Amino acid sequence: MTAVGDQKAAVEATGAAYPQRTRRLQLPGWLGALPISIWMLMFFLLPIALVVWYSFGYKPGIYVTHANDVLSLDRYGEAASATFIAIFFRTLKIAALGTVICLVIAFPMAYWMAVKLAPKWRGVVLALVLIPYWTNFLVRTIGWQISLSPSGFISKTMQWAHLTDGPLHVLYTSAAVQLGVVYNYLPLMVLPLYVALERLDPKLLEASRDLGGTAWDTLWRVTVPLAAPGATAGLLLVFVPLMGDYITPTVLGGASGSMVGQMVAAQFQSAQNWALGAAMAVLLMLAIFGTSAVVGGLLKAVGRLATAMTSLRLPTKETA
Repeated sequence: MTAVGDQKAAVEATGAAYPQRTRRLQLPGWLGALPISIWMLMFFLLPIALVVWYSFGYKPGIYVTHANDVLSLDRYGEAASATFIAIFFRTLKIAALGTVICLVIAFPMAYWMAVKLAPKWRGVVLALVLIPYWTNFLVRTIGWQISLSPSGFISKTMQWAHLTDGPLHVLYTSAAVQLGVVYNYLPLMVLPLYVALERLDPKLLEASRDLGGTAWDTLWRVTVPLAAPGATAGLLLVFVPLMGDYITPTVLGGASGSMVGQMVAAQFQSAQNWALGAAMAVLLMLAIFGTSAVVGGLLKAVGRLATAMTSLRLPTKETA
């Protein structure tokens, strides 16, 4: 009994010396996602739901923008007119071509920045890429309007170099819009590619060369598959906002370079027909989602093919 009593006293003394810790308050796991959920609800889901709701209404009079007392799908029939479809395919052409051009320009640039450039200069070059993007979007586009005008410095330089016989008439054409969107959205392609290529392990490139792989083999079997996530992110970041661009075609395009974003904005601003503008916006969003899904499927298939090519054994020096 004495030993048991001594042991009990020792336990009580230990508990007094080291008091028990208070239990921490455990919050539900979903609580951490509550701020972003509220943000998405207030600034994404609700605005889209409001646009969809307006698209079922109509314009009751000259001085009234919309009414939803009678719901119908008639506005979608009006929105899917021949003019809208023609301008939509022009927009799709400009967006697809601009996205591809951005990818072609951004990939070697990002590869040079991430692999070839010395680490101490990467921050400087990255800042040079970002600083123009930080400038106001409208100011940058107006700068191109001044540069591409018949009396601008580009026209005068080409005339001085005898590249053209007269003033340059590129402004207010689809070519000017194409140039403007590539300039405005190029940083959105460079940044994700740079992040993906910066994580590229140089030992993989050395291993490819040691196994007898050519520069082309290394590019397609090592570099491109590893950079595929960055390329996919860049394609989405460029294509989706480019499809709804309003400023660039307004400043540089004129009538021959108009895009769908201008038609939607005209219904809300000039025509004051919010129902028809909302129907056009919904059709544009559905077209963007559908096109992105198709392109995403193609990119996934290409990624699988690239992965299969990567898994193939590179030729050794003996078999090369």
